[in-house]
Amino acid sequence: MAILSRAEKVFIDGIGVAAATSGVLTQAQGRLFAFVYLRQAPVDLEEIAESLQIAKSSVSVNMKPLLEWQLVRRVAVPGSRKDHYEGASDFWRVLQEIVERRFRWNLRQVIATVEETKRALEESSYSDQIRAKVEALEQFASAVESGMAAFSSGKTWEPDEARRAGAVVSIHSRRARDQQSRPNKEVSGK
Repeated sequence: MAILSRAEKVFIDGIGVAAATSGVLTQAQGRLFAFVYLRQAPVDLEEIAESLQIAKSSVSVNMKPLLEWQLVRRVAVPGSRKDHYEGASDFWRVLQEIVERRFRWNLRQVIATVEETKRALEESSYSDQIRAKVEALEQFASAVESGMAAFSSGKTWEPDEARRAGAVVSIHSRRARDQQSRPNKEVSGK
Protein backbone atom coordinates (compact mmCIF):
# COMPACT_ATOMS: atom_id res chain seq x y z
CA MET A 1 0.00 0.00 0.00
CA ALA A 2 1.28 3.44 -0.93
CA ILE A 3 1.17 5.99 1.87
CA LEU A 4 0.09 9.21 0.24
CA SER A 5 1.88 12.49 0.89
CA ARG A 6 -0.08 15.68 1.45
CA ALA A 7 0.77 16.82 -2.11
CA GLU A 8 -0.52 13.53 -3.56
CA LYS A 9 -3.74 13.83 -1.57
CA VAL A 10 -4.27 17.41 -2.77
CA PHE A 11 -3.67 16.35 -6.38
CA ILE A 12 -5.90 13.26 -6.18
CA ASP A 13 -8.77 15.10 -4.51
CA GLY A 14 -8.43 18.10 -6.85
CA ILE A 15 -8.50 15.97 -9.98
CA GLY A 16 -11.51 14.15 -8.51
CA VAL A 17 -13.40 17.43 -8.12
CA ALA A 18 -12.41 18.55 -11.62
CA ALA A 19 -13.59 15.23 -13.06
CA ALA A 20 -16.94 15.53 -11.28
CA THR A 21 -17.65 18.81 -13.07
CA SER A 22 -16.36 17.64 -16.46
CA GLY A 23 -19.45 15.77 -17.57
CA VAL A 24 -17.09 13.00 -18.69
CA LEU A 25 -15.97 11.30 -15.48
CA THR A 26 -17.20 10.93 -11.92
CA GLN A 27 -15.28 12.14 -8.90
CA ALA A 28 -14.26 8.57 -8.05
CA GLN A 29 -12.94 8.03 -11.58
CA GLY A 30 -10.99 11.28 -11.41
CA ARG A 31 -9.40 10.22 -8.13
CA LEU A 32 -8.49 6.81 -9.57
CA PHE A 33 -6.91 8.39 -12.62
CA ALA A 34 -4.92 10.85 -10.50
CA PHE A 35 -3.60 8.08 -8.26
CA VAL A 36 -2.55 5.86 -11.17
CA TYR A 37 -1.07 8.84 -13.04
CA LEU A 38 1.22 9.73 -10.12
CA ARG A 39 2.63 6.22 -9.72
CA GLN A 40 6.15 5.53 -10.94
CA ALA A 41 5.28 1.93 -11.85
CA PRO A 42 2.09 0.12 -12.87
CA VAL A 43 -0.28 -0.65 -9.97
CA ASP A 44 -2.89 -3.35 -9.44
CA LEU A 45 -6.47 -2.97 -8.22
CA GLU A 46 -5.59 -4.06 -4.72
CA GLU A 47 -2.90 -1.42 -4.25
CA ILE A 48 -5.20 1.26 -5.64
CA ALA A 49 -8.05 0.21 -3.32
CA GLU A 50 -5.85 0.09 -0.23
CA SER A 51 -4.11 3.38 -0.95
CA LEU A 52 -7.34 5.27 -1.64
CA GLN A 53 -9.24 3.36 1.06
CA ILE A 54 -12.06 2.27 -1.23
CA ALA A 55 -13.48 -1.13 -2.10
CA LYS A 56 -11.62 -3.17 -4.70
CA SER A 57 -14.94 -3.78 -6.49
CA SER A 58 -15.45 0.00 -6.76
CA VAL A 59 -11.97 0.38 -8.23
CA SER A 60 -12.71 -2.36 -10.76
CA VAL A 61 -16.03 -0.84 -11.85
CA ASN A 62 -14.63 2.70 -12.08
CA MET A 63 -11.52 1.61 -13.96
CA LYS A 64 -13.55 0.60 -17.04
CA PRO A 65 -14.45 4.15 -18.11
CA LEU A 66 -10.85 5.23 -17.59
CA LEU A 67 -9.76 2.49 -19.97
CA GLU A 68 -12.45 3.49 -22.48
CA TRP A 69 -11.39 7.15 -22.38
CA GLN A 70 -7.74 6.04 -22.69
CA LEU A 71 -6.81 7.76 -19.44
CA VAL A 72 -5.25 4.55 -18.15
CA ARG A 73 -4.05 1.43 -19.85
CA ARG A 74 -3.76 -2.16 -18.71
CA VAL A 75 -0.20 -3.46 -18.73
CA ALA A 76 1.39 -6.82 -18.05
CA VAL A 77 3.87 -7.09 -15.20
CA PRO A 78 6.30 -10.03 -15.48
CA GLY A 79 5.63 -12.68 -12.86
CA SER A 80 2.13 -11.40 -11.98
CA ARG A 81 -1.23 -12.67 -13.18
CA LYS A 82 -3.03 -9.57 -11.90
CA ASP A 83 -4.11 -6.66 -14.08
CA HIS A 84 -1.86 -3.66 -13.60
CA TYR A 85 -2.55 -0.11 -14.75
CA GLU A 86 -0.55 2.95 -15.67
CA GLY A 87 -1.72 6.49 -16.35
CA ALA A 88 -1.88 8.08 -19.78
CA SER A 89 0.95 10.34 -20.76
CA ASP A 90 -0.29 11.44 -24.21
CA PHE A 91 -2.81 14.06 -23.09
CA TRP A 92 -3.22 15.39 -26.62
CA ARG A 93 -4.61 11.99 -27.66
CA VAL A 94 -6.81 11.81 -24.57
CA LEU A 95 -8.25 15.25 -25.28
CA GLN A 96 -8.84 14.33 -28.93
CA GLU A 97 -10.74 11.25 -27.80
CA ILE A 98 -12.89 13.23 -25.38
CA VAL A 99 -13.65 15.93 -27.96
CA GLU A 100 -14.52 13.35 -30.59
CA ARG A 101 -16.63 11.02 -28.45
CA ARG A 102 -18.32 13.46 -26.14
CA PHE A 103 -18.58 17.00 -27.45
CA ARG A 104 -18.54 16.42 -31.18
CA TRP A 105 -21.26 13.81 -30.83
CA ASN A 106 -23.39 16.35 -28.93
CA LEU A 107 -22.87 18.94 -31.66
CA ARG A 108 -23.95 16.43 -34.28
CA GLN A 109 -27.16 15.94 -32.26
CA VAL A 110 -27.76 19.71 -32.29
CA ILE A 111 -27.16 19.85 -36.05
CA ALA A 112 -29.53 16.93 -36.66
CA THR A 113 -32.19 18.58 -34.47
CA VAL A 114 -31.82 21.86 -36.35
CA GLU A 115 -32.19 20.07 -39.70
CA GLU A 116 -35.35 18.33 -38.49
CA THR A 117 -36.67 21.64 -37.13
CA LYS A 118 -36.06 23.32 -40.48
CA ARG A 119 -38.11 20.61 -42.20
CA ALA A 120 -40.90 21.14 -39.67
CA LEU A 121 -40.74 24.90 -40.21
CA GLU A 122 -41.37 24.37 -43.95
CA GLU A 123 -44.71 22.81 -43.04
CA SER A 124 -45.81 25.64 -40.75
CA SER A 125 -46.28 29.38 -40.65
CA TYR A 126 -43.58 30.28 -38.14
CA SER A 127 -42.06 33.72 -38.35
CA ASP A 128 -38.95 34.52 -40.30
CA GLN A 129 -37.35 35.45 -36.99
CA ILE A 130 -37.63 31.86 -35.71
CA ARG A 131 -36.26 30.53 -38.99
CA ALA A 132 -33.34 32.95 -38.78
CA LYS A 133 -32.54 31.89 -35.20
CA VAL A 134 -32.62 28.21 -36.11
CA GLU A 135 -30.37 28.84 -39.13
CA ALA A 136 -27.98 30.94 -37.02
CA LEU A 137 -27.67 28.11 -34.51
CA GLU A 138 -27.04 25.70 -37.38
CA GLN A 139 -24.23 27.92 -38.73
CA PHE A 140 -22.65 28.17 -35.30
CA ALA A 141 -22.89 24.44 -34.51
CA SER A 142 -21.54 23.54 -37.95
CA ALA A 143 -18.60 25.91 -37.55
CA VAL A 144 -17.75 24.54 -34.12
CA GLU A 145 -18.15 20.96 -35.37
CA SER A 146 -15.71 21.62 -38.22
CA GLY A 147 -13.25 23.03 -35.67
CA MET A 148 -13.59 19.91 -33.54
CA ALA A 149 -13.05 17.75 -36.61
CA ALA A 150 -9.85 19.66 -37.35
CA PHE A 151 -8.73 19.33 -33.73
CA SER A 152 -9.46 15.60 -33.66
CA SER A 153 -7.38 15.06 -36.76
CA GLY A 154 -4.53 17.28 -35.54
CA LYS A 155 -5.12 20.07 -38.07
CA THR A 156 -5.16 23.79 -37.40
CA TRP A 157 -8.40 25.74 -37.40
CA GLU A 158 -9.23 29.41 -37.16
CA PRO A 159 -12.29 30.01 -34.98
CA ASP A 160 -13.39 33.15 -36.88
CA GLU A 161 -16.22 31.27 -38.62
CA ALA A 162 -17.62 30.14 -35.26
CA ARG A 163 -17.22 33.64 -33.81
CA ARG A 164 -19.12 35.18 -36.72
CA ALA A 165 -21.85 32.55 -36.43
CA GLY A 166 -22.01 33.09 -32.65
CA ALA A 167 -22.39 36.83 -33.19
CA VAL A 168 -25.36 36.16 -35.50
CA VAL A 169 -27.03 34.07 -32.77
CA SER A 170 -26.43 36.90 -30.28
CA ILE A 171 -27.88 39.54 -32.66
CA HIS A 172 -31.04 37.48 -33.20
CA SER A 173 -31.45 36.99 -29.45
CA ARG A 174 -31.11 40.74 -28.80
CA ARG A 175 -33.64 41.56 -31.51
CA ALA A 176 -36.13 39.08 -30.06
CA ARG A 177 -35.72 40.59 -26.56
CA ASP A 178 -36.11 44.11 -27.95
CA GLN A 179 -39.31 43.20 -29.80
CA GLN A 180 -40.79 41.52 -26.72
CA SER A 181 -40.05 44.54 -24.51
CA ARG A 182 -41.76 47.04 -26.86
CA PRO A 183 -45.35 47.88 -25.98
CA ASN A 184 -48.01 46.54 -28.31
CA LYS A 185 -48.72 49.28 -30.87
CA GLU A 186 -52.13 47.99 -31.96
CA VAL A 187 -54.92 50.51 -31.53
CA SER A 188 -57.84 49.09 -29.60
CA GLY A 189 -60.48 51.09 -31.49
CA LYS A 190 -62.00 52.67 -28.36
